[in-house]
Amino acid sequence: MNRREALTRVAWIMGGTVIGANLFLEGCTRKATGSVESLFEPDTVDLLGNIADTILPPTGSPGAKEAGVGSFIPVMVRDCYTPEDQQVFLDGLRQLDKASNDQFGRKFQELTADERTELLIAADKEAKAYQAKKTENDPNHYFHLVKQLTLLGYFTSELGATKALRYVQVPGRYDGDFPYKKGDKAWAI
Repeated sequence: MNRREALTRVAWIMGGTVIGANLFLEGCTRKATGSVESLFEPDTVDLLGNIADTILPPTGSPGAKEAGVGSFIPVMVRDCYTPEDQQVFLDGLRQLDKASNDQFGRKFQELTADERTELLIAADKEAKAYQAKKTENDPNHYFHLVKQLTLLGYFTSELGATKALRYVQVPGRYDGDFPYKKGDKAWAI
């Protein structure tokens, strides 16, 4: 085995631990169930972009919406999720809009940034409670899926990898005693 092949294999192994075992081991083995438009309503990309941007807002680096996470999520749901998980995801988005109407009298898209944050914090608490007591056969909570896809989409995007993380296009030698300064960005490997 040459050095290039060894580095490729190590990159795949490390990428698998970051992405998640389930997606890495099973992959997107299903055929696409049609176009994104057939599964999602036309304004869903913007809704998902706003949800993702509330989870990962722009700070010193670009936010999730600017990184194109709103377009990434529907493709992943369509191509990689089972029809049951797709339905959980879609029902969850409707549930989020219903919660927004119940709490604020407006759709999620019409809320202020603080109201969106408040609503998503409540959804996150609900998801954590659900995930803690679910059995193996129960589906994941929709917000758990949204957060996973948001993080995956953001940190694998060009903006996320190069602006939010420290990125080295061609990694060099291993340095086990690299100085760390509090507040340094993580490495994109």
